[in-house]
Amino acid sequence: MDRLIYTAMTGASEALEQQAVVANNLANASTTGFRAQLANFRNVPMSFGDGSTVNNDTTRTFVLTSTPSSDFAPGAISQTGNPLDVAVTSQGWLSVQAQDGSEAYTRAGNLHVDENGQLVTATNLPVLGTGGPIAVPPGASVTIGRDGTVSALGAGDSPSQIVVLDQLKLVNPAPSSMTRGDDGLFRTADGQPADADPAVTVAQGALEGSNVNSVAAMVSMISNARQFQMQTKLLQTADQNDQTANQLLSFT
Repeated sequence: MDRLIYTAMTGASEALEQQAVVANNLANASTTGFRAQLANFRNVPMSFGDGSTVNNDTTRTFVLTSTPSSDFAPGAISQTGNPLDVAVTSQGWLSVQAQDGSEAYTRAGNLHVDENGQLVTATNLPVLGTGGPIAVPPGASVTIGRDGTVSALGAGDSPSQIVVLDQLKLVNPAPSSMTRGDDGLFRTADGQPADADPAVTVAQGALEGSNVNSVAAMVSMISNARQFQMQTKLLQTADQNDQTANQLLSFT
């Protein structure tokens, strides 16, 4: 069978893979704190020979998926007025406790207090402070400072009775050391918790939006569709060439 078939097949497969990534990004264009996923690919030359440098010749190049990465550019910040909404105003992350108990990181700061009195994310993951999950007294008004300090004022208490509960664990590991999990949360590549960074700041009553550019994503989807059509056309051409070659050989 013609080598072109295998080459075009890998191109078509990766075009579909990239289309799925772009579609997922577009679906999360309005998701709070979402970081766009980038589809990475690499070309793999295929050689034919006896294994020696002299006799090996590259006959074709396949396309394979490489390690995916993320776009860490910040999203737009909008004011909500909700005292439990926080937006990371600089590079950095909020620390949360994932469902498996590990420490993970997110930019989604739409927080609330659950029925157990814990400060949690929109997906009910406990938000971590310097001492672990943060507990809020029942009926207390919560204030979150620029440095992540979480304070509470009980109902009927005077402003002088405000109590500091904890401080959000804000981290800022290098983007190259961050990996995205299947749950959408980020973790360090070595799985170790990152150190708190006092330089990371937050804004109360605000949320960071997704960094997905919807127009660019739509253009990318059209481009991927064209690439897939081109690869499938090559598959059809290769098949027609094989059929023609078989007919010629049948006359000999």
